[in-house]
Amino acid sequence: MRHPVWGTVLSGLLASAIVGCGGGGGGGGYGSTMGSTMPAPTVSFTQPAAAATINFGQGLTVAWSSAYATSCTAKTSSATGGAFTGSQKMSGTLMLVPTAPGSYTYTLSCTGTGGTKSGSASVTVTPNLLTALAPTGAITTVGSTVDPGNGDQNPYGLVVAPATAGLITKGDLVVCNFNNATNNSTNPPTGNVQGTGTTIIGLHPAAGSAPYRIAQSADLQGCNALTMLPDDSISAAGWMSNMNPLVSAGGSVAAPFASDTFVGTWGEAYVAATATQPAAIYVSNAPGGAVTAGGTVDRISLNVDAQKSFTEIVTGICSGGAPGAIVGPAGLTYDPASDTLYVVATSSASVIAIAGVSSIQQDGVIVNGQCSTATMPTPVPTFSGPSMTSARVIAHGAPFNTPLSTALLKNGDLVVGNADIGISTPSTTTNQLIEVSPVLPGGFVGQPLQIDSGMPGAIFGIAAAVDAQGNQVIYFNNDNNNAVMQLGPVAAAGGGPGPY
Repeated sequence: MRHPVWGTVLSGLLASAIVGCGGGGGGGGYGSTMGSTMPAPTVSFTQPAAAATINFGQGLTVAWSSAYATSCTAKTSSATGGAFTGSQKMSGTLMLVPTAPGSYTYTLSCTGTGGTKSGSASVTVTPNLLTALAPTGAITTVGSTVDPGNGDQNPYGLVVAPATAGLITKGDLVVCNFNNATNNSTNPPTGNVQGTGTTIIGLHPAAGSAPYRIAQSADLQGCNALTMLPDDSISAAGWMSNMNPLVSAGGSVAAPFASDTFVGTWGEAYVAATATQPAAIYVSNAPGGAVTAGGTVDRISLNVDAQKSFTEIVTGICSGGAPGAIVGPAGLTYDPASDTLYVVATSSASVIAIAGVSSIQQDGVIVNGQCSTATMPTPVPTFSGPSMTSARVIAHGAPFNTPLSTALLKNGDLVVGNADIGISTPSTTTNQLIEVSPVLPGGFVGQPLQIDSGMPGAIFGIAAAVDAQGNQVIYFNNDNNNAVMQLGPVAAAGGGPGPY
């Protein structure tokens, strides 16, 4: 079950959109002049109509109706199940957000001339995905990301191929390398220079896979983020090249967006066309140097693979630094269920959600980040501009430590990886994945999961997929071993799809 659009959720444990009023009582109808017995009230839940199961971090819609009643009172078995309490209308709908795993019962008692009647609904809230994976230690090495031709390394961008085309098979993991190769013939070894990688490689999604080269070009220098179109074309962010090349499934590199202005391209997300909106690529920019309000998000509207328009929709995100320690708008992730674009604001340790992003016009959202190199992390962002109400911070602060990359899980949560910029010593709080809910107050769901106990800053690109049995799988790049790693799945007993 996916949680509803975050915009309907207010602070606290729930957001309510009570609909309807009156429950069939009507006027003058509970008895007759003949003195017959008054009907007893009726109470029924239409959502959930049967016992439901959701993951911690999701919202639950509760809908009910009653008849022959003049008042109704609600009660929840535990406060952590959500505030379904107190007087309620005879018919209505509430969206509840449980704040802990467990089993909860929601009871509604309605009273009328004919007496009192109660009905109930129940839900089981399972632990969040990362908590479920933590005891299993289910981390598998898929394969090396070192380019087989020139030895490029330090994998940043990661995406799962949507189709079979050219060199690429559907489900393959497509990776770009940020650094060039290490030259071991010198003493000490040279190379492995940040931001000088120029290659995109592919891996079949099975343990022990060998990388194959998809493309190599100077236009890809400093490649750090990828997204893929339905025909397996790859839109790539080249931070050093200041370009956003489009790579075909056969490996040819073109520059159809060369007339657009990019400054430190740093994030990518593809959005499919709808009945009212064309397909689009969202690209973020993270200019280097002093940390200033120079970070932006652009929308490239498409006609197939050709550009229709170019619009800067977000400006003012704190950005700066040098390769290896860049902060700015990163980890672009799109949720089609709510037309929401998620943006990681690395310098402020925040995740920003921008709802209705397909309709936002030129500089519709202005981020007020209070940027300064003297203050890291920078303050939590606030927003102005014509579309300021579309933007909000859904998670901020610890356990984030310069967060960088994200992926959308099948239940609508995000998994976020820390970049650990400025930390040189491993600890229990480095190299963590963190689950974030757009509806849970505060955003953070359960405990972070450490996926590498080695040098900090190992996590870069993250991608999420669902396997053939319907189970959630998370892939992530680990630059400590230059490999793509797989986390999960957690399968249900009996071989069917699990809850994650």
